[in-house]
Amino acid sequence: MADRPPRFITPNGFARVRAEYEELFGIERPKLVETISWAAANGDRSENGDYIYGRKRLRELDRRISHLSRIMKAAKVVDPAAQAARDQVRFGATVELADQDDQRRTLTIVGDDEADAAAGRIGWSAPLSRALIGAKVGDERIVHLPAGEKSYEVIEIRYPV
Repeated sequence: MADRPPRFITPNGFARVRAEYEELFGIERPKLVETISWAAANGDRSENGDYIYGRKRLRELDRRISHLSRIMKAAKVVDPAAQAARDQVRFGATVELADQDDQRRTLTIVGDDEADAAAGRIGWSAPLSRALIGAKVGDERIVHLPAGEKSYEVIEIRYPV
């Protein structure tokens, strides 16, 4: 366990994980257990759809709850607003990039558990994040992607206030 990398997460990401955990554990799971108990009381469980589906859904829910619990236990919350070196790309930075065709994109480096590429949040251990860490405005970084190498220039670095 000591050789595992830290599980960094932003305060917002941790709050989202905790909210999902509390919703599943405190609201959804008790309702589902109640439904399963009701279905079990109806007799023959082998052909009882409510019972069979409920048990399957309960297993899925318990797996998700367990996963969220592990995330919260291992999480190291890092507040990007407290970042001292604001002239370099670090965890929590929002970075505007331009590729060799001057296509621009903006992304935020977050914890791997809160990454969502469609929303512009990439995990800090992703190849693009690793290439950008430590970069300053004007720096060019080459990223090794499955489709080949791609070059990006850092246009702007922002941190939350």
